[in-house]
Amino acid sequence: MSATGIPTELREALLAAARVPRLLLSSDYDGCISPLVSRPEDAVPNPASVAAIEAAGALADTAVAVVSGRELAVLAELSGLRVPVTLVGSHGSEFDTGFAVEITNEHRELLGRITDELRTIAAEHPGTRVETKPASAVLHVRNAAPDDAETALQRARSGPATWPGVEVTEGKAVVELAVIETSKGLALDVLRDRFGADAVIYLGDDVTDEKAFAHLHTETGDVSIKVGTGDTTAAYRIEDTDDVATVLEFVTARRREWLADNA
Repeated sequence: MSATGIPTELREALLAAARVPRLLLSSDYDGCISPLVSRPEDAVPNPASVAAIEAAGALADTAVAVVSGRELAVLAELSGLRVPVTLVGSHGSEFDTGFAVEITNEHRELLGRITDELRTIAAEHPGTRVETKPASAVLHVRNAAPDDAETALQRARSGPATWPGVEVTEGKAVVELAVIETSKGLALDVLRDRFGADAVIYLGDDVTDEKAFAHLHTETGDVSIKVGTGDTTAAYRIEDTDDVATVLEFVTARRREWLADNA
């Protein structure tokens, strides 16, 4: 999709958002800035998206954020993005200043039990794997046969996911069990307040991004964009990571023009 191919209604919404006094431009990472891949460590960002994000971050009164389910340190390493871009990890709970909720010894003990149980499940289902983060453990099943994938997920859902104090987040071929509350929607609230944003644009492709969409207000100028297929509450939809780059480039260019005209 070229800039001229952006659907009319989405184009108008983006133009309006690009012309507010203070704008927050934000996106998920995997499936948006980077394509989904079988090995999470191979998720390289689209260079066009990176260039647009960095250019937007250099503009006056414009904040840019990437809100990901990944651990913050891993997100920083994979994306290569740095200040002034704000990175938020662990589904909105891990900011550059630390976690939104203090992690106690009780949390760590529970996380150890969760991790042990998920590793037991993964050991019995080829193609599944466990990723550990500071406040959660993640069962990945993307590379497993369908039967193994579904059985492993169901064992996680009926086992450690039901334990007291466990926060469950399901995504594409993944279930994450956290010991603190996580929400990309709450993260957007924090970012909006931190930057004093008059409008927020957010792009997301996964089930976890629905929490972010739910915290946006289209009636006051926010723009929610679903990337790819699947049910969504987002106001607009685009197809893939190339379309994400197009949207980011369009917003950045229109924002730069508006700021120059109103300097």
